[in-house]
Amino acid sequence: MPENLLTVRGLHKVYGKRDSKFEALRGINLKINRGESVAIVGKSGSGKSTLMHLLALLDRPTKGEIILDGTNTSKLKQRDLNKLRNKEFGFVFQQFFMNANDTVLNNVILPLKIAGVGAKERRRRAMHALTIVGLESKAKNKASDLSGGQKQRVCIARAIVNNPAVIFADEPTGNLDSNTGAKVEETLFSLNRDKDITLIIVTHDEELAEKCNRQIRISDGRIESDEDLATEREIEAEIAAENEELRKNHKTGDMDADGLRDDATVSHVKVKEVK
Repeated sequence: MPENLLTVRGLHKVYGKRDSKFEALRGINLKINRGESVAIVGKSGSGKSTLMHLLALLDRPTKGEIILDGTNTSKLKQRDLNKLRNKEFGFVFQQFFMNANDTVLNNVILPLKIAGVGAKERRRRAMHALTIVGLESKAKNKASDLSGGQKQRVCIARAIVNNPAVIFADEPTGNLDSNTGAKVEETLFSLNRDKDITLIIVTHDEELAEKCNRQIRISDGRIESDEDLATEREIEAEIAAENEELRKNHKTGDMDADGLRDDATVSHVKVKEVK
């Protein structure tokens, strides 16, 4: 049974007061399980980025609760909230937010410094993270010397260096060309698959969103739809396999699994085109 990681109850976020009041989120309720890959999509101003900031504990809701692995974060003091965020979450943004004049290694080490990890262990973990993204040879390079794709991979290394439960990615391929973006996507999804890291992506990119197991569409501060794409893909694969079997049986005149000849049943079955 899936293990629940994040639970959101009655989430509201209001900016401004009186005439300038703007309600960015209007009663969001959702659950995200450990190991899911979730895309949060919607038009500009829909509230998707606000939702991500609240889920990532970068801001506090006006009303409502965010429960992380059994802990009600609304009851935590700011210092404890910061510690929890640094321990449990990694971040990959469209803008790299790197110290361009520092080394790649020191950029990756930063979350470990904040966590108070010793120097020797910091270096070991940071080099391991760089190895995962294939950039261990660039550890001593300045961040300014890297390409856009390499910088984003360094950001992924920084995001995973603390062994987080969740990676939040805000338009992670927005500043990259299609080939480089595909490599970054594969790195993120492999971390999700192989290390069971929950992946939450905010994006305008419909193709990227379709690669996630789940797609939550936000409109005017509310959840418009919440699709289980993984189950849909499984059903489509089953239908394709069944239809292929029908095709084979129809060609050979064999009986199908129900004991009916294909020539008697195929006209009543919608067979998808198989390329």
